[in-house]
Amino acid sequence: MLQRLWARLGKSSPQPAQPLSSDNVPQHVAIIMDGNGRWAKNRGLPRMAGHHSGMKAVKHITMAADRIGVKYLTLYAFSTENWKRPKAEVDFLMKLPGQFLEIELNDLIANNVQVKMMGYKSDLPDYTLDAVEEAIKRTANNTGLILNFALNYGSRKEMLEAIKDMAAEVQQGQLTCEAIDEDYMSSRLLSSGIPDPDLLIRTSGELRLSNFMLWQLAYSEMWFTDVYWPEFTEEHFYEAIREYQRRARRYGGV
Repeated sequence: MLQRLWARLGKSSPQPAQPLSSDNVPQHVAIIMDGNGRWAKNRGLPRMAGHHSGMKAVKHITMAADRIGVKYLTLYAFSTENWKRPKAEVDFLMKLPGQFLEIELNDLIANNVQVKMMGYKSDLPDYTLDAVEEAIKRTANNTGLILNFALNYGSRKEMLEAIKDMAAEVQQGQLTCEAIDEDYMSSRLLSSGIPDPDLLIRTSGELRLSNFMLWQLAYSEMWFTDVYWPEFTEEHFYEAIREYQRRARRYGGV
């Protein structure tokens, strides 16, 4: 785990200011990392500076999640709608995965983290896709925390593509309508093989899902904060976990 890295660096792992229950840690945490641009604007900086600072927060929260026993951490890195942003900003965002992995990949490998990607590869620049696929390949045998980047991801497209594929299979006699249930639908999504999120965190004060894991979040607990992503610390993360642990998940029951 990431504590080993901190130990080698001669640093103690930051611990929660208040205790967390080890019996009720969410297995899967998903985060909409929002507010980079506004964080930069408030400081008189270009939006790209906010995205760069947000990249640093990814490392801190990955360590925090691993430290308390989270098994899956899904980060909304770039949506299918983000292509509408100015070209200069999109180009900068496409370079961030390579920059992050160039700096952090060896540490992720040393700490048994497995990198995955959930999204549409066809539209990504070669330099972005090459960096991500190299990280996926080099961490494929790791058995610790799964760090899942939602990159060029959109939930409506994900569901439509799954429905179209299933409809074609029904037409061709390869699938029956009766065989399509919730489990089967889940297996046809980009998140196949990863359990639905137990907890969704969104930073920056926005209170919406922004086309993120709409099927998978049906019974997830949600936690929103006004803190911008570049300012989101380990203690903010632990605050979200404590709130999760105070809630009772009934899944429609009593």
